Amino acid sequence: MRNFDTLAGCMAALLFAIVTSTAYAQVNITTYHNDNLRTGWNQQETTLTQKAVGGKNFGLLATNSSFDGQIDAQPLVVSGQTINGSQHNVVYVVTENDTVYALDASSGAVLLHRSLGTPVSVNQIFGCDADGPTVGIDSTPVIDAVAGLIYVIAYSWENNAAIYRLHALSLTTLKDVGKPVVISASGTLSNGQSYAFNPAVSRQRTALLLSSGNIYAGFGSWCDIAADESRGWVLGWQASGFAPLASNKLTVTRATSPNDYFLTAVWMSGWGLAANAAGSVYFTTGNSDYGGKSYNKVTNIAESAAAMNADLSKLQGLFTPTNHAQLDEDDGDFGSGGLMLLPPQKGAYPNLAATAGKDGNFYLLDADALKTSFGSHPAGGCWCGPSYFEGKDGAARIVTSGGNAIIAWKLNTKNTPTLQAEYQWGGVANGQSPGFFTSISSNGTKAGSAVIWAVGRPTDNNPATVDLYALNADTGKPLFSGAAGRWPNTNGDANIVPTVANGLVYVASDEMLTIFGPGGTGNAELPNIAAAPRVRLAPGHHEIFGIADRINGNVIALHKRDGALQLLNVSVAKQTLHYAIPTIGHGLVARGTYDANGVMHADTVLHAKDHIAVWPADR
Repeated sequence: MRNFDTLAGCMAALLFAIVTSTAYAQVNITTYHNDNLRTGWNQQETTLTQKAVGGKNFGLLATNSSFDGQIDAQPLVVSGQTINGSQHNVVYVVTENDTVYALDASSGAVLLHRSLGTPVSVNQIFGCDADGPTVGIDSTPVIDAVAGLIYVIAYSWENNAAIYRLHALSLTTLKDVGKPVVISASGTLSNGQSYAFNPAVSRQRTALLLSSGNIYAGFGSWCDIAADESRGWVLGWQASGFAPLASNKLTVTRATSPNDYFLTAVWMSGWGLAANAAGSVYFTTGNSDYGGKSYNKVTNIAESAAAMNADLSKLQGLFTPTNHAQLDEDDGDFGSGGLMLLPPQKGAYPNLAATAGKDGNFYLLDADALKTSFGSHPAGGCWCGPSYFEGKDGAARIVTSGGNAIIAWKLNTKNTPTLQAEYQWGGVANGQSPGFFTSISSNGTKAGSAVIWAVGRPTDNNPATVDLYALNADTGKPLFSGAAGRWPNTNGDANIVPTVANGLVYVASDEMLTIFGPGGTGNAELPNIAAAPRVRLAPGHHEIFGIADRINGNVIALHKRDGALQLLNVSVAKQTLHYAIPTIGHGLVARGTYDANGVMHADTVLHAKDHIAVWPADR
């Protein structure tokens, strides 16, 4: 069912937004987190000042709940597009149902939409429910506004198999410009054998990168399932014609592993591959063999930050935390967080990078030689990524968003670079994995203009609301908060990045886009979204959630939501590698059958959230 809702009484506010947005040069947001450095900083925002956002005249302007699926990608904005004979500023949105939408950027009305295929069901990806009921377009596209193209990777089910296709679509018609290409690749393992890219065990979650005339994408796994087959990739294609680059990066080329467990995924909670002015490509990687002994700086760059040259033929830099073995043992992905490059700085180290992972250690790195670290700082568990801006004093600042806290760090580049925490605000609601995403808007370094924007994650599974927050970037004082969408698939993280452009803020969630700006209502009721369909269980099978209490070989004791202790025999799940490494004190979901003694024999064990309120009902 499709419906389009705009809030009553918002027409005057929309007119205000249209008038004010045309009073200055329009800003295009054409890539994830605003630029290839992934700073998240729009420094040309003149309308959304601290005073405007913190007053009573800012709030929700419009809600479009007509989308056909969950939206995991960040909305992108391009001005001055002629669609159906009329000129519009356009916001582009993609869904997990393999659909691309072009909407009027002021009202949210759908101008065009196009299906790119039949999405892949959660039942066809080993029951990995981190994306919801279907997986279609998982990553944020990238736009070449000069060429008038939006590049999209769609995951589709065709002829009883999953495939990835890279498309170049016209911004004004959403039709293919040139022939889309089916993604394939091969790499050579350490024993000389060839390893072929397998879309059935590869998740394309990282936002696309357009740099050096090429399109780049990273690939990971489905919930760490099929870890004996799944390996991380970074692939690239020429933007014109989609010829694949002669080289690619297979993150783990080991032919064998102690537990037949590889992974080293490039996933970064949906963050984008980054690139510097020279075209070098940066990313982080996740965990590999849980024995903790498979890391190798040549054949397995697990738990690391890496830099490749533009043609992906050479590893230019690698930083691996000293606790990488423990991270592997604990499923403590360094690669759960994205890597941000800073704009050039003064001092002996002009090029810097910042990143954090699940263990919450936030690193400041020399981007020219990633082996050099300027120390780590506790910033909270990070399924997230940092942002950057320059304050009214002209000094550089990094904003982290681990746990449920926004922390602003002032950068000092005299001699050895250092970071100093200026303030911390821990009011972001989150019942899923620790961390969230921020964006920053300002009018250059003008006093009173810098605002930090963030979107939380749901704290329950009904109504599973996500909230938008705005903070004074100079002081950390809250300016605004309000409901911004729904996220009923609570076992999959809401990796929502707010998009700020031309006096408006866009938040995409499940089947919904909300638009905030001056003249909106501070608090408004959002349309209800139906509960997400769940994985299909085999006859006689059950699904339970709990917190791991003890692990002894193939037996796990977990506390269910009512506190009762449940024993799991996980030998089948381990044998079939439908098994994400559990950790004591953390949530898991198990699927299987019960024996006469009440022990569940699990054929699938995956991670679940630690907060009981977001768990779906056992069944």
